[in-house]
Amino acid sequence: MITVSNLAIQFGKRVLYKDVNMKFTNGNIYGVIGANGAGKSTLLKAISGELEPNKGSVELGPGERLSVLSQDHFQYDGETVLNTVLMGHTVLWDIMHEREALYMKEDFSDEDGIRVAELEEKFAEMGGYTAESDAATLLSGLGIKEKKHQMLMGELSGKEKVRVMLAKALFGEPDNLLLDEPTNDLDLDTVQWLEQYLSEFEHTVLVVSHDRHFLDAVCTHTVDIDFGKVTLFAGNYSFWYESSQLALRQAQNQKAKAEEKRKELEEFIRRFSANVAKSKQTTSRKKMLEKLNVDEIQPSTRKYPGIIFQMEREPGNQILEVEGLKAVAEDGTVLFDNVSFNIEKGQKTVFLSHDPRAMTALFEIINGNREAQAGTYKWGLTITTAYLPLDNTEFFQSDKNLVDWLMQYGDGNEVFMKGYLGRMLFSGEEVLKKVNVLSGGERMRCMIARMQLKNANCLILDTPTNHLDLESIQAFNNNLKLYKGNILFASHDHEFIQTVADRIIELTPTGIIDKLMDYDDYISDEHIRELKAKMYGMES
Repeated sequence: MITVSNLAIQFGKRVLYKDVNMKFTNGNIYGVIGANGAGKSTLLKAISGELEPNKGSVELGPGERLSVLSQDHFQYDGETVLNTVLMGHTVLWDIMHEREALYMKEDFSDEDGIRVAELEEKFAEMGGYTAESDAATLLSGLGIKEKKHQMLMGELSGKEKVRVMLAKALFGEPDNLLLDEPTNDLDLDTVQWLEQYLSEFEHTVLVVSHDRHFLDAVCTHTVDIDFGKVTLFAGNYSFWYESSQLALRQAQNQKAKAEEKRKELEEFIRRFSANVAKSKQTTSRKKMLEKLNVDEIQPSTRKYPGIIFQMEREPGNQILEVEGLKAVAEDGTVLFDNVSFNIEKGQKTVFLSHDPRAMTALFEIINGNREAQAGTYKWGLTITTAYLPLDNTEFFQSDKNLVDWLMQYGDGNEVFMKGYLGRMLFSGEEVLKKVNVLSGGERMRCMIARMQLKNANCLILDTPTNHLDLESIQAFNNNLKLYKGNILFASHDHEFIQTVADRIIELTPTGIIDKLMDYDDYISDEHIRELKAKMYGMES
């Protein structure tokens, strides 16, 4: 349990929030949401003790342990992978070291014997005898193979380090767990593993994430940072989003009577209560939603970018024909082979692979930026494409301002481009910023604006939610559902895939799996799982 009392945080004259009073209780998972800069990560830092609040206090339950997902991926470079995870349980780690040092003593005294007996008792109580196997199980679940468990952290890739640090945070089932963007750099299978793990976690969790499906799957409550306040709601992200959108529509409809508004909100809560995500907390969540005061529901101050993709030309029936494509990575790994498919008019196709380099290679090949090792592709004569690459670095090497940069990619005067940038949440003097100083999220919004100017009838999107905040992801997702043209994309966002894709093509080193179905059905199909195991099993 975590108790926050009269918490206030400000930087200079800017007050993030004040008078924060709330309890985070055992058995619940709290999703912390808010616009960029609202103070989500700051709240977690204040709770962990990393940041001293201007006012107030944070207390844990008596004798409880707090674990935090560390963002410093270089801190343990000199430690083995397994030891790094074991260090997540600091008390057990200290006992292990003291116990080992005593056993190594040559002049072992009676006092040492008494101390060892005490340590052995604590060691057993804390699961010390199974600690290494438990840590190894966590690592394997997160995709770190056993052969890497004794390697030094400094020998791992950045993405592998992220997974080890997550295992370290989870190790020993801490009483309180703080996770800041835990799904970053995880593939879809590993995110699904983490969802399952947390659904069975019996303690207190606070999590910041831009992954909507993840928040919906694990969270019992939502902590919304808005209006300079921190507000606790029962329910997951989807409940918060839908209710805030409903409140916004009601606020815009000034003619609606107060009683009619109340009835509409109460009906919304009843419907959501009946359809909450399946989890062990479903019953208690339903009760909490039914008790929710409708007056607590307010329109959000969040700003959503105006992402609208339109087609200038209606596509013909021939979209894209691919025959026998093969791609090999620089290290000699076969990314995919014998890839053949035809894209039909209007299809929205997601491409999957155990190796994310496969999707990038395919998109680069069909955009003419990379040579295939074998095979051919052919676009239909009526097809115009707009491509969002995984790496957009080359587009932002100049010192042009945003207006001049965008004018390179479309027809229109400065006023038109400023209006376009305004839709993408660049306002006032921001449009005169140099593009070479933009953040990752700002770059992505610029790239999306560039794509919109093309009015293409086929969109190619390589991991489009990278660096975007929840508001931009939601706006992007909503428009793609309505878009009438073709979409070819790769993503690690479960909700994005589930709500956009109607066809799934999985690239493997030995061929493809090609299914006309939605993503939830795809990952739950036993026959497909067996087929995947067979096809990836041929990899050598």
